[in-house]
Amino acid sequence: MIPYGRQDVTQADIDAVVDVLKADFLTQGPQVPRFESKLAAYCGANHAVAVNSATSALHVACLALGLGPGDWLWTSPITFVASANCGLYCGAKVDFVDIDPGTFNMCPSALEAKLEAAAREDRLPKIVVPVHLCGQSCDMQAMHALSKKYGFFLIEDASHAVGGRYQSDAVGSCRYSDIAVFSFHPVKIITTAEGGIAVTNDPETADRMALYRSHGVTRDPDLMTRTPDGPWYYEQIALGLNYRMTELQAVLGVSQMDRLDQYVARRHEIAAQYENLFSGLPIQSQQQLNSSHSAYHLYVIRLDPNAVKQTHRQVFESLREQGIGVNLHYIPVHTQPYYEKLGFRRGDFPNAEAYYAEAISLPMYPALSETEQQAVVDALKVALQA
Repeated sequence: MIPYGRQDVTQADIDAVVDVLKADFLTQGPQVPRFESKLAAYCGANHAVAVNSATSALHVACLALGLGPGDWLWTSPITFVASANCGLYCGAKVDFVDIDPGTFNMCPSALEAKLEAAAREDRLPKIVVPVHLCGQSCDMQAMHALSKKYGFFLIEDASHAVGGRYQSDAVGSCRYSDIAVFSFHPVKIITTAEGGIAVTNDPETADRMALYRSHGVTRDPDLMTRTPDGPWYYEQIALGLNYRMTELQAVLGVSQMDRLDQYVARRHEIAAQYENLFSGLPIQSQQQLNSSHSAYHLYVIRLDPNAVKQTHRQVFESLREQGIGVNLHYIPVHTQPYYEKLGFRRGDFPNAEAYYAEAISLPMYPALSETEQQAVVDALKVALQA
């Protein structure tokens, strides 16, 4: 089986982790700050806060921006459920903005129209979370302009996009957002096994995220409400969580970052080869904008329902039967049973639902060989003609 994604762990990665296992700290040591500094410098951001998952990063980002009961968070329906759940964790209400059929990302025009309607109804969002699907940045400049006009915060869910670029900046520079969040799950561009980071240019936002990731406890005398009893003294000043990243995860991330640009370049080679091999097939790949240089975490195609005789499921199952480990990213969040109980219905976001009926994620990872890639395309041709 050729999987849709696979981590790349080298001997250098293993050696780095083993060295930490032999060192004094397995948690709360020097490697987490080292990883934070390296990632922030790469992105051109001022601050980075490492946590145990991108879901945790989204949660502390929302908390740091003051999201709470009575507030709204909007995101894309084509994402993993965590992009929406982070709002519910804070007691806020969640809504969605439909996608652009070509880029598969949140549509700026749909966002603007929804904001205009929400302004009339006095239900504007406090936070909007655009998702950089497959590694391609959303149109952040347009969304930033809307955030200034309507007064909301922007959190980039860049879980797919570390190593990507938007305009002249690395994704994560936060030039057009308040916070950006990355994931380091094993199938992402680089991995810490599990883990995530939130980056920001605002020092107070960074401090609040760091506080929330570690129980809301501080040892900083400037933040305390009472005079310390002694050198052991600490205070809980917020209701935080235990979202800390371990030293093992962090040093793996430090080691993997040495190959980040190499990984992204290889993914672009694979994407270009797919485009060549797909000539004449009744499929649509993700539209790539001139303003964005994708990290290509995923390679998603959409079947042309007017030209493919087989059903979406038949094509998917045929590929699996031929040893191609395809996947589907994602089931629209608003159609999940939990969200249907909140009042969402099928038909609410038609572009997202049309995407779901046609999308298939093909294998995409740096170690994918030319022979394996040809096997993927050959299997796809069989599946389309079966």
